[in-house]
Amino acid sequence: MQALKLTQIGNSVGVVLPKEVLAQLKLQKGDTVFLTEAANGITLSPYDPAVEEELNAGREFMKEYRDTFRALAK
Repeated sequence: MQALKLTQIGNSVGVVLPKEVLAQLKLQKGDTVFLTEAANGITLSPYDPAVEEELNAGREFMKEYRDTFRALAK
């Protein structure tokens, strides 16, 4: 765990992420990150949780109609 200090950025308050964290998350200046509430606090991620929900719905759909997709693939 690493403690990060809040800092004034213009009229806002922000956190500066260390280079190691940016590299681990594969983030660069200008990228978008997503904050989501989790059971144990807040999660910071470069992945949009809405896209994950859509992917899961698509997987369920494909699983449900697996035989139809196989028939169409022939």
